[in-house]
Amino acid sequence: MHKAKRGIFVSFEGTEGSGKSTLIRHLSQSLEKMGRRVLATREPGGNPVSERIRDTVLNFSMNAWTELLLYEAARSENLAQLVVPALSEGKIVLCDRFTDSSLAYQGYARGLPWRKVQALNDLATQGLQPELTVFLDIDPETGLRRAQDGNRFEAEGVEFQVKVRRGFLRARRENPKKWLTVKIQGQTPEQLTEIVLQELVRRFRIGKKTK
Repeated sequence: MHKAKRGIFVSFEGTEGSGKSTLIRHLSQSLEKMGRRVLATREPGGNPVSERIRDTVLNFSMNAWTELLLYEAARSENLAQLVVPALSEGKIVLCDRFTDSSLAYQGYARGLPWRKVQALNDLATQGLQPELTVFLDIDPETGLRRAQDGNRFEAEGVEFQVKVRRGFLRARRENPKKWLTVKIQGQTPEQLTEIVLQELVRRFRIGKKTK
């Protein structure tokens, strides 16, 4: 079990092209202006080992179990190297994708057993979970038109992304209090940042730190 944390752990989920990376960048800047220490990271990735895994999993075809296990390995390493130390220091951790992506992509869309994916998630995280998951709910077809990574998940097309979205909705049903759903309807990054920032203030009493 990972040691108890003092910081705040926030994950961001969505289908391809939902705008998670842009939102995290703007939100990090806003929180830092408020005097908060922030770690922004991503899955897979965040540290040298996990970034190597990212390059493999996003660019090479493989069977669904291999795909899932690589994600879990990258997750475990990123938690150990970055996330857990940052939380122990009291930082706000903003993570681009986390365990719900494994449920949505490998569980629901790929058809792997949901409960087994959950069990592997628990093994990789040692039970560590975000206090808040921000779900950027975009129309999958619109998201694919916006997507710029050019990875193989984007190449699988709209039908695959529709399944992924359904997977996120199932995950949300299982733990609704953890989720903040933002329907993407043309908002600017600044507007989205304000929505999430207000939720952080409401849930965690985050205010501007005074010297």
